[in-house]
Amino acid sequence: MRLVTFVDQEGFERAGALTEGDALVVDLQRAYQITQGRDTPGFASVLAMIETGDQALEQARALVARSPGGAVIERASVRLRAPIQPPPQMRDCSCFELHLRQSFAAARRLRAMRTPDPEATLKAMNTRADDRVIETFNRQPIYYKCNRFAVIGIDDTFEWPSFSKALDFELEFGCYIGRRGKDIGREAARSHIVGYTIFNDISARDAQAAEMPGMLGPAKGKDFDTANVMGPCLVTADELGDPYDLNMVARVNGEEWGRGNTRDMRWRFEDVIAHISRSETLYPGEFLGSGTVGNGCGLEQLRNLEPGDLVELEVDGIGVLRTRVGSARPGNGAG
Repeated sequence: MRLVTFVDQEGFERAGALTEGDALVVDLQRAYQITQGRDTPGFASVLAMIETGDQALEQARALVARSPGGAVIERASVRLRAPIQPPPQMRDCSCFELHLRQSFAAARRLRAMRTPDPEATLKAMNTRADDRVIETFNRQPIYYKCNRFAVIGIDDTFEWPSFSKALDFELEFGCYIGRRGKDIGREAARSHIVGYTIFNDISARDAQAAEMPGMLGPAKGKDFDTANVMGPCLVTADELGDPYDLNMVARVNGEEWGRGNTRDMRWRFEDVIAHISRSETLYPGEFLGSGTVGNGCGLEQLRNLEPGDLVELEVDGIGVLRTRVGSARPGNGAG
């Protein structure tokens, strides 16, 4: 199934499923009302459906197959939010080594470009700090906890942060936890994944560069309203198939900026789940990001976004996540 959270004509959030090539939405609660004559708590939201478990998912599949006429809506007539907005918890992992290496190299080049002799400065730069990160990355999964309240969907409005002049996208995908678990073994981890979506981890690169020497990870470089864009839907694990052979493509204003494939993940979600769940309970609806795929952001190419740009992130089997970059706020000098 391709589960969505949508806002209906009366302004209420509803749980639905995309059908007919994503042209239609089945309102799951309405479909249940039509077929059963009553509401069910399990379809109050996508999160409620996941928390209810396999029974709710099976009921939803049956309702989507039946698609009663009074419960089917044109996709174009509703506003899609993130599949779960906000998720109960949100972590972004670093699973692609190529992105780390290329981002570190690009950041060094940017610093060198501000000196009188950039090439000489670049050659003289000490890379030990970057090398330590790569060493840690290859030893164990690494991640940070995101601002879950900054999550928005494909039809929500993105706002340029007032403090930044250097905005970037990041092409990621991610999984949602489907059932509660603690000390989950790697071999059992896949069964805890209910589905996947696309994630645009929008980053303020100037703020990030200023704060990262503090050695506590990203803060304002990632944390601002509307920074975490997800969607267009949650594709259930049974429908997506193999999550580790998916092409990922990033386009800005129709121009391809980069592409990669999920097969290049150094750490898979099974590794991440096993690592995170050590002496820590994971709950239904929690989100784990994959980190940026290699070539999946502007920094790796020394390019920034401009106000009004259209960012399109595409992942096989999930769809396209489109984000229109908001206008810069007055006085921030962006663009």
